[in-house]
Amino acid sequence: MNKIGIFYGTDTGTTRLVAKRIFKALGAETADAPKNVNRAGVAEFSGYDALILGTPSYGVGAVPGQAVGCVEPNWAEFLPQLEGMDFSSKRVALFGLGHQERYSERFASSLIHLYRFFQARGADMVGAWSTEGYTFEASASIVDGRFVGLVVDQRSQPALTDPRIEAWLAEVGPLLKERCAEAA
Repeated sequence: MNKIGIFYGTDTGTTRLVAKRIFKALGAETADAPKNVNRAGVAEFSGYDALILGTPSYGVGAVPGQAVGCVEPNWAEFLPQLEGMDFSSKRVALFGLGHQERYSERFASSLIHLYRFFQARGADMVGAWSTEGYTFEASASIVDGRFVGLVVDQRSQPALTDPRIEAWLAEVGPLLKERCAEAA
């Protein structure tokens, strides 16, 4: 497909709202409307050459899913469907939610699971994000001193969400659009 696919997992709906904000910032001419992974099919998902994937943080840095208390299916139920796939032709950017005050010792740690899953299957991972401006003790989602994707804290820093999305998209948007153009 020649648009960016946006997929997310959510439990409380906050990740969905951030996905919608990312979609709005990109525009319908650049991206398709965000889709919950619990309503997505493998063929639909794999049809995109550029993807933005979002996840809430859940449990002790676990992959969000019903086994760790999510009400509906989430990434834990969707990822196994993608197990044997090769993502080497895909460019993937990630965003994750976290609460740096309440979960300072494992801030936004669920994001690393998506990163490892898609990187291990050959995806070109883009969109690492600075840890500056956040206050936390530890996060599993830091590689080479940066978060593996955009991190949003809607609980402690809601006023920073839109500026962070805008700055992040200024970096990853051209890379994702480039991948769409190459595949067209």
